[in-house]
Amino acid sequence: MSLRNIAIIAHVDHGKTTLIDVLLKQSGAFRDNQRVEERAMDSNDLERERGITILAKVTSLEWGDTRINIVDTPGHADFGGEVERILSMVDGVVILVDAAEGPMPQTKFVLGKALAQGLRPIVAINKIDRPDERHLEVLEEIFDLFIALDATSEQLDFPVLYGSGKNGWMASEPDGARESMAPLLDKVVEYVPEPKVEEGPFRMLVTTIERNPFLGRILTGRVESGSVKSGDAVHSLSRDGKEIEKGRISKVLAFRGLERTPIEVGEAGDIVTIAGLSDTTVAHTIAVPSVTDPIPAKPIDPPTLSVTFRINDGPLAGREGDKVQSRVIRERLLREAEGNVAIRVTEGQDADSFEVAGRGELQLAVLIENMRREGFELTIGRPRVVLREENGKKLEPIEEVIIDVDEEHSGVVVQKLTERKGELVDMRPSGVGRSRLRFYVPTRSLIGYQPELLSDTRGTAIFNRLFHEYQPYKGALPGRRTGVLISNGTGQAVAYALWNLEERGSMMIDAGVDIYEGMIVGEHNRENDLEINALKGKQLTNIRTQSKDEAVRLTPPKKLTLEQSLGYIADDEYVEVTPKSIRLRKIALDPNERKKMARAAAKAS
Repeated sequence: MSLRNIAIIAHVDHGKTTLIDVLLKQSGAFRDNQRVEERAMDSNDLERERGITILAKVTSLEWGDTRINIVDTPGHADFGGEVERILSMVDGVVILVDAAEGPMPQTKFVLGKALAQGLRPIVAINKIDRPDERHLEVLEEIFDLFIALDATSEQLDFPVLYGSGKNGWMASEPDGARESMAPLLDKVVEYVPEPKVEEGPFRMLVTTIERNPFLGRILTGRVESGSVKSGDAVHSLSRDGKEIEKGRISKVLAFRGLERTPIEVGEAGDIVTIAGLSDTTVAHTIAVPSVTDPIPAKPIDPPTLSVTFRINDGPLAGREGDKVQSRVIRERLLREAEGNVAIRVTEGQDADSFEVAGRGELQLAVLIENMRREGFELTIGRPRVVLREENGKKLEPIEEVIIDVDEEHSGVVVQKLTERKGELVDMRPSGVGRSRLRFYVPTRSLIGYQPELLSDTRGTAIFNRLFHEYQPYKGALPGRRTGVLISNGTGQAVAYALWNLEERGSMMIDAGVDIYEGMIVGEHNRENDLEINALKGKQLTNIRTQSKDEAVRLTPPKKLTLEQSLGYIADDEYVEVTPKSIRLRKIALDPNERKKMARAAAKAS
C-alpha cells in the first residue's frame, strides 16, 4: 500500500480529536457494533476530564489503497514540546481553524514550526455551521499568517476545505455537499507527498516513549531507511553520536486504528513502535550496529517556568499518600523528564527538593495532578520564571497574550495588564460587542492572573497565551494585594470559630477539617497576614435563651483548584498536595521562624 503521514494541528478546542473520531468511523476502522468512546484518542483520565489533548498520539486508517498515519497533537501552548517532536515524523499537516475564532496563538506556533520544516499544509476551516461563523475573514487571516511566517510560494498555494468535524462532513466549498469526510481524505492522498525514503540500512529517530507492563519501554518513530523486524540487532546513538546501548528488537508494532498490532517487518517511511531497548529515549537514533551517524534531531524550545517539588514535611504528612520519600519523588520526576523533552529536572537547594522547569503552569499542574493520583504527597513552591544572562543583561521571558472580551470589560483588562508591565499592541473588534486585545506581557505577571481576569470580566473573557521572546528584565511587579489568615493551632476547625472569623476575610476550609499551626485557612481582608484561632468552640452555660442558640450558617468556602493555588501562593508559602487534599501553608510553620524569615527578606531587598 502507498503511505501518507500527516499531523492534525490546531489551537486548543478547535476540534482535532473529534475530527479524528469521525475519520476513523467513516474509513471503517471500527466494527459496526463496536462501542467507541467520544474523543477516542484522548485515552488518559486527565485528558477526558479536562477535554484537552495532553500527549501526541498516532492512529492509522486505510483509504482506498493508501494507508494514512495520523498524529493527533495537543492544542495548548504548554504542551508545544509534543508538537515540535512529532513534526519530524510527518510529510504534511492539516491545519484546523475555527470558523468563528480564526487563527489563534497556538495555530501560529505550530504552523510556524511546520512551515520551517518545509511541510505542505492543508487548511480545514471547521465548525462552519456555527451561527457566528465568518469563513471569508478567517481565510484572509490565515493567508496573512502564512505571509507573516515566511511561507514559500508553494506553501502559500494551500488547498482549503470547509466543514463540521462534529457532524462528519467536509467540502471544497462552504455550501458544498454535506455528506462525509471523503473530500479531506482524498485531498490528503492527492496533496501530501509519500514519505521520502533514504537508501541504506535501518535507521529511526525516536519521537515518543511510553511504558508497557508487558513489553517494557516502547519507542515510536518513523523508519527513515531500511526495514526492521523482531530479533534484529541494533544500537542507539545520542544526538552527538555517542553509543547509548546495544540490544535486540523484541517486537515491532504498527498502528491499526486505535490498536497497536504486531507486524512482521517495519518498512521505511512507516511510523512504527519497537520494544527491546531499556535506556534509549526521545531524540535518540536507533540503527543497525554499522551506522555511526545519528539522525539530526530538531532542538526543542527551552522551558520558561520553574517550580520547586519537595517532600511533604507538614504535620499531616503520610496520612493520605504512600509515596512520600524524596528518593521515590526523584525517580518519578527523572522518568517524566526522560519521556517529555519540554521538562527539565535539576537537584534543589537541599537533598529533599527538586527544581522542575517546564513551559507553563498548566503543564506543571498536569504533572503534579498525575503524581497525586499515583499516591504521591508533595509540597510545591511558587512558580518562578527562568531568567537568562546575555552580555551582562538580565533577560526574562515575554508572552504574547490574546484576550477576547466583552467591550464593556476591555478597560479593566487593559488597566490590570498595564499595571503588570504589559504592553498593548493591538485592539480590534471580534464579533458583536466583543473586542480582541493583544499584549506582550512578562511571563511572571501572568502567574495567577487568570482567576482575576475571570472575576473582572464576569467569566466572559477567553484567554490565550504563547511564548514570544526574551527581553530585558522589566523590574519589580505588584504582588498579591491581600494577606492570608493563618491557623495558630492544630486540631479540627470548629464551625462556631469560622463563623466569628468571617468578618476578617473569606475562608478556604470547611468546618471539621484537620488543620495545623502555620496552615493557611482563609484570605484576609487587609494586606497583612493574620494569625487566627479556628479551633475555639462556643462557651456553653446552663442558661438557655431563644436568640443565642440559632444554628451557625457558614458562607461556602473559597476552594482553589491546583492551578489557582500555584498562582495564588506568595514566595513564603507552599501548596501541599496529597491524593485527597490540596492545602496552602507557610514555609515556616512556627510564627517566630516566620518573623525571622520576613526580617531576612526585608534586609535582602
